[in-house]
Amino acid sequence: MRIVALQSSARKGGNTERIVRLIEESLRRRSRREGFPLEFEYVALADRNLSLCRGCRVCFDRGEAHCPLKDDLPGLYKKLLDADGAIFASPVYVEDVTAGMKNFIDRMAFNCHRPAFAGKTALIVTTSGAESSGRAARTLEFALGSWGFHIAGDRKFRMGALMAEADAADKFGRDADRLAEKLSRAIADKKALTPSFYSLMIFRVQQSIYRSAPQFKGTYDRAQWEQNGWLDKKRAFYIPHRANPVKTAAARAAGAVLAKLFK
Repeated sequence: MRIVALQSSARKGGNTERIVRLIEESLRRRSRREGFPLEFEYVALADRNLSLCRGCRVCFDRGEAHCPLKDDLPGLYKKLLDADGAIFASPVYVEDVTAGMKNFIDRMAFNCHRPAFAGKTALIVTTSGAESSGRAARTLEFALGSWGFHIAGDRKFRMGALMAEADAADKFGRDADRLAEKLSRAIADKKALTPSFYSLMIFRVQQSIYRSAPQFKGTYDRAQWEQNGWLDKKRAFYIPHRANPVKTAAARAAGAVLAKLFK
């Protein structure tokens, strides 16, 4: 099992890092106890060279390989593609994710058009000093869901300005254990192969748009949908899935109706 944890705090050893480390420790204990191999890589976005998105649309129009910003994004993208699961962790800044995490989301926006992470599993972690509206978690949930991730769980941690490491372990150790269990179980049980009603519906919406909307004729996005076989009328999701046939049919019917609003 390969896990990549991306966290967007610039503060070394801060609250967000401490929570992610607790989850890592729990996963390692579970790995030893249950006998499955574990590779865990920790990535601090603040240590990576990620230029601000220019909004040039080159990734949409010609593909992400043509992005004019030559930095660390392709390597991070590959790490996520090669992983079985990912942890996305951010402190709450002004009721949302940090600028570093938001820029990462913006730079990965091409996945909203052609989701590459169907079959992958993610956890969402946010930390705040006192209160948290949940907006940061919703920002991550929307982005990751759009990219195809199955979200195994999310948790908001209220930790003050800086919680001592021992206090964090004492107060939040069980929460970290529960998150680690959700992540490892979702991967082991291949829960990502059972997409939600919403995910199936959105696939149908996109399928209808890319199949018939004139503005997408001849575009890179349309070509990728053709190449992946996603435009096939018998195709119900980005990857082979095991969702209930009745749910799948209902989601596709709802998606067909919703797609008409976008045309």
